[in-house]
Amino acid sequence: MNVYDVKRRAFGEDAWSFPEDGEALPQGPAAITKARFLRDREALLARNAPLGLVLVAGETFDGIEQDLNRFDLIALKFLRYADGRPYSLARLARERHGFKGELRAIGDVLRDQITLMLRAGFDALQPTHAGTIAALRDGKIVTVDHYFQPATREERQEGGYAWRRRPA
Repeated sequence: MNVYDVKRRAFGEDAWSFPEDGEALPQGPAAITKARFLRDREALLARNAPLGLVLVAGETFDGIEQDLNRFDLIALKFLRYADGRPYSLARLARERHGFKGELRAIGDVLRDQITLMLRAGFDALQPTHAGTIAALRDGKIVTVDHYFQPATREERQEGGYAWRRRPA
């Protein structure tokens, strides 16, 4: 499936594979579940290919915090658009754990959530909702770059009037 790159504002081919827990890993980039990583940690870290992590809403970084910098991709699955837990995981990955790789939202992503996803730190989207895919392809997603409420400490430290703040 194609992946939407937020920086390029375009869909592109996905280099990543997402094998099931029992499947053999391909030679190239592979994103695995937390359970598989915990079970096969040493062998997976010894691989000579990019490694990604897939977390479903409700899972946490508990037990793998020290390994997050070894992943090139963290894919957070939105099982339902109304479940906001992946937003919290995205913020934790970027702000608390300093994750610098690709942070991808997968699944039930709706067009009106995209601005919030970008603010939470996502830089790639893999939506399953047909209307969202069409809106992204047609360039019909409008994002906001002025916020009335600061979301991070850095934004709070800028000071000044709330309506004059710009994101970093």
